[in-house]
Amino acid sequence: MDIKIRSSDPAVIALCPVAEQEGIATVFDRYEMQQPQCGFGTLGLCCRICWKGPCRVDPFGDGPQAGICGASKDTIVARNLIRMMAAGAAAHSEHGRHIALAMQRVGKGELPDYHIRDEGKLKNIAERLDIAVADRTINDIAYDVATKTLEDYQNQDSKVPCHWISASLPAKRLSLLGKLGVLPHNIDATVAQIMSRTHIGCDADPENLVLGGMRGALADFNGMALATELSDAMFGTPKPVVTQANIGVIKKHAVNIAVNGHNPLLSEVICDIAGEMNSIARDAGASEGINIVGICCTGNEVMMRHGIPLATNYLSQEMAIFTGALDAMVVDVQCIMPSLPQISECYHTEFITTMDENKMPGARHVSFHEDKAKETARKIVQYAIDAYGRRDPKRINIPDIKQTAIVGFSSEAVMAALAALNAEDPLAPLVENIVNGNILGVALFAGCNSTRAIQDENFQVIAKILARNNVLLLATGCGAGAFAKHGLMNQQATQAWAGDSLKAVLTTIGVAAGLEGPLPLILHMGSCVDNSRAVQLATALANKLNVDLSDLPLVASAPEAMSEKAIAIASWSVAIGLPTHLGIVPQVTGSAVVTDLITEGAKGLFGGYFLVESDPALAAEKLVAVIREKRHALGI
Repeated sequence: MDIKIRSSDPAVIALCPVAEQEGIATVFDRYEMQQPQCGFGTLGLCCRICWKGPCRVDPFGDGPQAGICGASKDTIVARNLIRMMAAGAAAHSEHGRHIALAMQRVGKGELPDYHIRDEGKLKNIAERLDIAVADRTINDIAYDVATKTLEDYQNQDSKVPCHWISASLPAKRLSLLGKLGVLPHNIDATVAQIMSRTHIGCDADPENLVLGGMRGALADFNGMALATELSDAMFGTPKPVVTQANIGVIKKHAVNIAVNGHNPLLSEVICDIAGEMNSIARDAGASEGINIVGICCTGNEVMMRHGIPLATNYLSQEMAIFTGALDAMVVDVQCIMPSLPQISECYHTEFITTMDENKMPGARHVSFHEDKAKETARKIVQYAIDAYGRRDPKRINIPDIKQTAIVGFSSEAVMAALAALNAEDPLAPLVENIVNGNILGVALFAGCNSTRAIQDENFQVIAKILARNNVLLLATGCGAGAFAKHGLMNQQATQAWAGDSLKAVLTTIGVAAGLEGPLPLILHMGSCVDNSRAVQLATALANKLNVDLSDLPLVASAPEAMSEKAIAIASWSVAIGLPTHLGIVPQVTGSAVVTDLITEGAKGLFGGYFLVESDPALAAEKLVAVIREKRHALGI
């Protein structure tokens, strides 16, 4: 194989030759084998919705200008786009439903393996949802919170918006979204409506389709908000913790278990059970006991709550196996490569699926149910211990590459840090420094990795330029993983890359918060489902200034967007009023109408819009210009 490595991660660069030597294809090889990729699909101009096709529209005007049914290129592109939004909304919201159902059973006393770890957060949620808390047990409050949350999947009154979006956005933004008819009333119904209207012979108006998609994207936001908040109540609200990131966190003399996916219900219990089974691992010859490491967003979940080190992010998840020292990879849902079981078979690694709706050929399946959480976790950890005994010492190759990362900046943790400067009005220091220009603006990084970019490179380039321009940086998901792996989530990065005034602000807050130095250059806010944390902060800021979210000097960036979830996130980001950068050209450019709708058209409707730029340095310059434009409009 002639491997072409599309990654800036030195651990990946070190391990790809191992894969080549073993004759095992990686995600980078499979990308090369797909070249040249279908040009029609890249432009969004192919349709497989019915069996008369597949149809494709000629972008040059020489061939067919409509599908067999008469659907124009604008209709085809719009339908494809909003179906991606629906899938993204379904993925995040199913995660949230799983958490809500578990909390409801905790409230009924049916799940002894779980309890409410942050009672204060639960009471705060209850008050936001207009649920009484006085003189009530925690379990009763939990039951009512979960039950009201589940109404967001069940309400049939289209005039009543979902509870969580109503409790999470400023009144001005809710009013605008209501007038545009894009406030979701029911997550499931919204997803079903998108699938229905994109069936053959239904909605063919591109503008109407895109507005329907935006409603689906806002359903995604609703599902993300409830998933994050209920997870905090169940498992603890993150606080800053020092950990490490990149492949070097895998240990030669430990039983290494990687948790991968997105849902924390099982990984939380595995972390607890691993501590109980350390002695068994040592008896099996692992002198360092059990070492849990994270991958993707499950990794982000356990990293921010427990300080569990992050091995890697989406695009390089295969690399953990090539170290020859990974004894088990335990997966739940979303962003898990189907290649992993086959690669695991080439080593001693146990690849274990756990969700009955997410199985993979070649994997060992251990069915997970919350009422047997600890029993299931013990079985999985034992499989890993048994696998440790089957290791081939000659195949162990762990690059000594890892970085210190300070993670766990929930919105509550950010407010607590600000409260160290002004306990009575924690937002005041942030507002003051934005107004006086010490902080030019705020940027939220989100999204995945894609083989269409050099892994992690776009994130780093854009972040460093924004930081030099004194932009406060937040990050979630695999973007946060990229920054953690490359040493941009620690105090040293602040000293190296932050502009003078941003550095001064981060140092003042960090010292006041007891960190004996500045806050990290980029604040880790959690997994991809946790983007709602940043919106929570932005909403508080908008309410304090009595402006809409679209007025704030706030931007979002997905430099390496890849998945349907990323499309949904970026779309609700636009819907709530944020200029949103995409570093990967979306599959819509075959339609000038749709392209205009999500850029200039969206700007007129929502105040937010897509800014597409694949050159990271140029993208950074454009984002700085947008922030300056927002500041000018506010008169600051």
